[in-house]
Amino acid sequence: MTRTPDQLRSARWFAPDDFRSFGHRSRVMQMGYASADWKGKPVVAIVNTWSDANQCHAHFKHRVEDVKRGVFQAGGFPLELPAISLSESLVKPTTMLYRNFLAMETEELLRSHPIDAAVLMGGCDKTTPGLLMGAFSAGIPSIYLPAGPMLRGNWRGQVLGSGSDAFKYWDERRAGRLSDQAWQEMEAGIARSHGTCMTMGTAATMMGIAEAVGLTLPGASSIPAADANHPRMSAECGRRAVEMAWEDLTPGKLLSREHFLNGIACAMAMGCSTNAIIHLIGMSRRAGHAVTLDDFDAASRRVPVIANIRPSGEKYLMEDFYYAGGLRGMLERMRGHLHLDVRTVNGRTLGENIAGAEVYDDDVIRPLSRPIYAEGALAVLRGNLAPDGVVIKPSACAPHLLQHTGRALVFDDYPALKKAVDDPALDASGDDVLVLRNAGPKGAGMPEWGMLPIPTKLLKQGVTDMLRLSDARMSGTSYGGCLLHCSPEAAIGGPLALVRTGDRITVDVPARRIHLEVGDDELARRRAEWTAPPPRWQRGYGWLFAQHILQANDGCDFDFLETRFGAAVPEPDIF
Repeated sequence: MTRTPDQLRSARWFAPDDFRSFGHRSRVMQMGYASADWKGKPVVAIVNTWSDANQCHAHFKHRVEDVKRGVFQAGGFPLELPAISLSESLVKPTTMLYRNFLAMETEELLRSHPIDAAVLMGGCDKTTPGLLMGAFSAGIPSIYLPAGPMLRGNWRGQVLGSGSDAFKYWDERRAGRLSDQAWQEMEAGIARSHGTCMTMGTAATMMGIAEAVGLTLPGASSIPAADANHPRMSAECGRRAVEMAWEDLTPGKLLSREHFLNGIACAMAMGCSTNAIIHLIGMSRRAGHAVTLDDFDAASRRVPVIANIRPSGEKYLMEDFYYAGGLRGMLERMRGHLHLDVRTVNGRTLGENIAGAEVYDDDVIRPLSRPIYAEGALAVLRGNLAPDGVVIKPSACAPHLLQHTGRALVFDDYPALKKAVDDPALDASGDDVLVLRNAGPKGAGMPEWGMLPIPTKLLKQGVTDMLRLSDARMSGTSYGGCLLHCSPEAAIGGPLALVRTGDRITVDVPARRIHLEVGDDELARRRAEWTAPPPRWQRGYGWLFAQHILQANDGCDFDFLETRFGAAVPEPDIF
């Protein structure tokens, strides 16, 4: 069903013959537009997360013009609305602190302006879920434009991958096996163009999930940022947004639980970032179709990792993935694990969008019969140490650590950990379990501290992986035996707060079990002695965050933003 011009949302601002609408029209004319530019046309917001501080979105300054071109071509009126940029590399203490800030900003930008549809420009890790969560709540037709991955890195003839190789070679440097000159050359060679991390980190994971959920144009998530297909796709997003405005194809009319289950299956096959769990749960709950940790773990048992992309894979990067057939090729290859009849933003079903897609390199995108990892990328463990779950990426973990018991070596904060791991006298072995706590949502905003550094003395002994447990997150480009998102977190009295150095911890990934080998009576005694750490923030946005943030297993949204919190927000008054 197609809306008529008088049914457009923006008509509330521009169409009436009254004093207030006179003001709206005259102020738009103040910017040099004539009534022919907007009269009877859908107004399309372009929510742009560009900034001089976001390297991943450096090209958005130009891509926004491509989107506008598409909007004009389709008979719409584009308005660029800048939003917080959230550079993963530069924003401290963590962009996770501001994901919900971006969601709130997006929701209120769309609701408060005369907007009929939106193009959401994102890619750098938290921008994808932040933009989409805000658009779901605003309830306005929206299409997502992914930033795309950067070109592969190069150094002394070697192909470098974002994060993954940086972590690997940093350990080599700490062990004294890499010179300052080599390290400086690597700095200049690992990030060679605009675009997001080109490993299967959180950015690539979330862009792929957005496509699998049906929120991008087919194939959009795989296009490298520097490829000429990217500006063409951007213009197509603008054209499609105008059509979506006429169709009134809102997230509420589009999305179902099956859409998000497709996102989970896609994530598993990609060898996804662990952060996908938090973001996808948050997105699904915001849309009113909640998925849970159990849905992730069930998919992990069924869906193998077939994208041979670092860090789960050993050789390839996102540029290779695109040339090998991209996400459409991967989804077509795993179509038996997908709900193919769900509708997507281009008006067609997922099955229609991937029909006929081919894979051109069977080593980059493996057949289901020859995966790089037979089960999914993630596993959810539970036990007396993590009653609400802890997450591990077994596809990127040393196999001998998947069933292991070790001595806990506990740190209450990151500075203490950082100091200790460089101490040559540290009492530690490769069989120990490093533990960092008070780094969860309320404790610290849940930064990417979970890839705890292996003690330098162990690196020099040849130890390349060990179990590391925390209530923090880790970079999606990282790897190793990292147990993350331990819930409930230590700062609110979760069992992680009760662990002491010398305790023994058992991890059994096949059995999905984690257990602190301490008796219930002793744990009860420790709990009686426990006192909560002082609050990290006592005013401002950090205080608001700490008051309302949900735990990792619930997606780390603000409680008051979730769909079920209260009645839908009405349209703004115009008087």
